[in-house]
Amino acid sequence: MVEKTNLTPEQLALVEAPISGSIFLEGAAGSGKTTVGIHRLLYLLESGVPANEILVIVPQRALEYPFVDALRHADLAPGGQVTVTTFSALAVETVQLFWALAAPLIGFPADKQPTILTLETAQYIMSRIVDPLILEHGYFDAITIDRNRLYSQILDNLNKAAVVGFPYTEVAQRLKDAWLGESAQYRTFDQVQECADRFRRYCLDHSLLDFSLQIEAFNALWGVRQVREHLLTRFAHLIVDNVEEENPRLVDLLVEWLPDADSALILFDAEGGFRSFLGADPQYALTQIRASVDEYVEFTQSFVNSPELDALGNELARVLGQDAVKTTADPRRALAYRDHRFYPEMLNWIADEIRYLVTEEHCEPGEIVVLAPFLSDALRFSLMTRLESIGIPARSHRPSRALREEPAARCLLTLAQLAHPGWALKPTRFDVAYALMLAIGSVESGKTLDLVRAQLLAETAYPDPNSKTGLAPFERLPIDAQERISYVIGERYDALRLWLESYSAALPEPPPPEAEAQKPKRGRKKKVEKTDAPPIPEIELDHFFSLIFGEVLSQIGFGFYGDFEAARVTSNLIDSARSFRRALGDYLPAGKPSGKEYIEMVAGGLIAAQYVRRWNVQAENSVLIAPAYTFLMNNQPTDVQFWLDIGNRGWFERLYQPLTHPYVLSHQWTAGDKWTDEREVEIRRDALYRLMIGLIRRCRGKIYLGLSQLSENGYESQGELLQAIQRMLRRLGREEANGDV
Repeated sequence: MVEKTNLTPEQLALVEAPISGSIFLEGAAGSGKTTVGIHRLLYLLESGVPANEILVIVPQRALEYPFVDALRHADLAPGGQVTVTTFSALAVETVQLFWALAAPLIGFPADKQPTILTLETAQYIMSRIVDPLILEHGYFDAITIDRNRLYSQILDNLNKAAVVGFPYTEVAQRLKDAWLGESAQYRTFDQVQECADRFRRYCLDHSLLDFSLQIEAFNALWGVRQVREHLLTRFAHLIVDNVEEENPRLVDLLVEWLPDADSALILFDAEGGFRSFLGADPQYALTQIRASVDEYVEFTQSFVNSPELDALGNELARVLGQDAVKTTADPRRALAYRDHRFYPEMLNWIADEIRYLVTEEHCEPGEIVVLAPFLSDALRFSLMTRLESIGIPARSHRPSRALREEPAARCLLTLAQLAHPGWALKPTRFDVAYALMLAIGSVESGKTLDLVRAQLLAETAYPDPNSKTGLAPFERLPIDAQERISYVIGERYDALRLWLESYSAALPEPPPPEAEAQKPKRGRKKKVEKTDAPPIPEIELDHFFSLIFGEVLSQIGFGFYGDFEAARVTSNLIDSARSFRRALGDYLPAGKPSGKEYIEMVAGGLIAAQYVRRWNVQAENSVLIAPAYTFLMNNQPTDVQFWLDIGNRGWFERLYQPLTHPYVLSHQWTAGDKWTDEREVEIRRDALYRLMIGLIRRCRGKIYLGLSQLSENGYESQGELLQAIQRMLRRLGREEANGDV
């Protein structure tokens, strides 16, 4: 039996409701909706429902863990498995299973299996299409944006067309119809459309399925009777968590699915909708699904917030023009803050407060989170360095962080270039020094290589023209350099160098340049003995990463030994390189190794695909440093929150997206409307409210406000969040003076 003693009567009533009909449960974060979903799942299994007939859908893979963990620890009868997945994964599985039916419906050859593109591989294909247009025809010369952001925004337009339900060929026209700025932007929108059209044609010609085609293929299959009956028969019981974060296509699917499901439980966060930039439409989900279910239930009690935090949410709602309820608790008791002139002073204060909470208040580091609107590398480094210096474990998470920005990944990519001299990718001396610093020496052994000595080692040992890897033996370095670096470090350096040389020696010789190969030689032709021996295959890059990590870097005395963060990054890098090779090996330039192309792609800053290992951080007892929206999507409450630099306008402003628009390309947009400044301010204010209330709902204890008169970049901080909090405090002060508080 599953323990239900901690459930309220309202929760228990839903958990043990008859196994028939559909229920829509609405409530704020922390009201116990996911708990009901988990116990309902276990109750279905206890009641004899076959596990393989239950489908649990969540917005992203990180949110699968509460359900998966519950199944793992429950005492269940043997049998099939519950399917806990995302809509995207369900679509891919269905398309692959019924590919012979899907292919002709979307214009693919049925006799060739599709290649599923990840975020990384889709950006690579897009770069192959966009880069020539930029170089040869000056496309996108009217805007300033990083290449990887340019690729991702064009892909985002295709994705929104698929999940919202309009033809992708209408993207440019929709953007132009809503545009009120200079007409020169119309040309940029047309260029976006042309790139999207070319990308789609390339995918159709080569059987490549990006996210947009995965959804379109699934939509087509849903209209096929055999496929529809297969899904309806296979999954008779549905549980959907956080449906407000889902796209309109899944909402439409659920509306059609619910009448045929034996039972369904749909969970809706009334104050959610944080994934609107990815196509989520909470209002559409609320109106469509609520009208399609048999029973509607609302939870109003919070199991997370204190009365003071609840009052804080209501007071901020009043300031931001939202519906609010007057409470008797004092919201100021839920806040702590101190004003600072300079940004580093604020960071020092935050580190001191965290130290006090951990050492004096006995707060677990895992119950503390530090949030910012954007997490720059400098901010991440500064905070983590401060916390580590006082013995507080810390971790950070930024999904948009490019692979090349991870220290362990930079080290591995540099070593890969040294190990493959045939690729003619020469790392800089600084990159070599940085890689040696991370690779050689470990904290556990007490022998580390600092950056100064690493630079000395790189300057004296690299490049060596007599070595294939470019690294000279330690014994050939000047004596004074050897003594400064130390012979212990020199011994480990030689071990790494010899491993790289041994690996390089086993590689096949690169073919001569085509011009040299065809050039006639003078004199008598040298007789070439024929051999039937097959050529030595080149070890793939993901195999190289695995080998050097396992045989060298993770060993005692080397930099990755005992470093779980480095192990995680290495694992993600291996997965990324493997996915790239398997997906695009047949589409690379002729004669170009996939490893070389991959390294050049990562050097270009393409964003790393999202790896669930990186999201599964709730078990780590360390302070989490993350962007605010990232923390919200992890959906884990904490005791203490620190809001960094609340005067930063990043809390209020949207990301710069000149090639797409999350609201114009949404289900709620009315054709012919114009995107005005008033609408922009209204949307920003609503988004700020949702962000603030979402953070408050996920806090049990206190919120610390980081105040700095000057921002990280040295500008005066007077953002909307700061102004809202100031207005709230002033009003509370006046009410207290008048005796109202």
